[in-house]
Amino acid sequence: MTAKPAALDGIKVLDLSRVLAGPWCTQILADLGADVVKIERPGVGDDTRTWGPPFIRDANGNDTDQASYFTACNRNKRSVTVDMATPEGQALLKQMAAQADIVVENFKTGGLKQYGLDHESLRAANPRLVYCSVTGFGHDGPYAERAGYDLMIQAMTGMMSITGRPDGEPGGGPLRVGVALTDLFTGVYASTAILAALQVRDRTGEGQHIDMALLDVGMAILANQASAFLNTGKAPQRQGNTHPSLAPYQDFPTLDGSMLLAIGNNGQFARFCEAAGHAEWAADARFATNTLRVKHRGVLIPMMEALTRTRTTTDWVTLLEDKAVPCGPINDIAQAFDDAQVKSRGLAVTLPRDAGDGIESITGVASPLRLTATPPVLRHAPPALGQHTREVLAEFGIDGARFDALRAAGVV
Repeated sequence: MTAKPAALDGIKVLDLSRVLAGPWCTQILADLGADVVKIERPGVGDDTRTWGPPFIRDANGNDTDQASYFTACNRNKRSVTVDMATPEGQALLKQMAAQADIVVENFKTGGLKQYGLDHESLRAANPRLVYCSVTGFGHDGPYAERAGYDLMIQAMTGMMSITGRPDGEPGGGPLRVGVALTDLFTGVYASTAILAALQVRDRTGEGQHIDMALLDVGMAILANQASAFLNTGKAPQRQGNTHPSLAPYQDFPTLDGSMLLAIGNNGQFARFCEAAGHAEWAADARFATNTLRVKHRGVLIPMMEALTRTRTTTDWVTLLEDKAVPCGPINDIAQAFDDAQVKSRGLAVTLPRDAGDGIESITGVASPLRLTATPPVLRHAPPALGQHTREVLAEFGIDGARFDALRAAGVV
């Protein structure tokens, strides 16, 4: 919690997105101080509200009907329920967009045009509007009309082909990453693009349309693996926890489990060998450079594994941590949140919720953005469905009588 001015104070965001990529983007903007109004379907809400178990527990420790998935990407937002399929709902959203700085949506290509909520329609009324669309495949090309999902993109981009153990090994075969990586990265890229567009608007007075595609992001985050293929013509393969360009850079067995060694240069390797009592390995012509260690990893790694099995993980970490040799335990998530550094950085944050639904607070992961002058502003927990509908619409000039009529008609 902080009282310092936020980086995006005064910026209004109309969030028409749901599930993960769009909400992840708007949560970043909300953490930076933007006023994010999340539009949800009356009586239903964002799909992820019901993506459980697990569910959030109330003050008595009982499961509620709110899935924990939703809470991961919707803090600091205000929830407003509007039925955009009705003319009255469309008029409300157009009125809100006319006063917004940013609209974020993740409908299929052309999906909002029927409601008059597409980029062209809204920017005609508000030329300063920054309108960000998030789709599976973008707004052009042969797949533009297709829906896109993170798992599908991980498969199509080749991400799964480089994740997991090689064919022929126990447990071999393609695997998805343990979180919806493409969705999350798309949210981060989208927020970056939005901030760039705001900067351009400050210079020109004009907003613009941002076309974010999961496919584009999925290809981009292949990073060095994509570069390897594009410059050699050889497609990288799955190789478990080993690294295609570094050695030793992987997990190793210990006396009581496993540890991770991430040795990235010759100095680190020499310091490991010295500390481990095998300084001669660093002088061996087969292991003198990283390129040679990669070439001869079939010899080096079994030698190292025999050695690492002789001490516990804690003993290895204690031995190596002051030698500038990157080494650490392989934690589960419970162990990660119990880590002294994670606690010191305050990476678990509990925020109050006053929706009157029995959920008094929700704990989530703190924003990783550390700005000295304008740090993230953590105001409130993810909202209950429609929690702020009356409050927000009043700010847009909808008085009590009109609100009651809209609610009676099922528009809000």
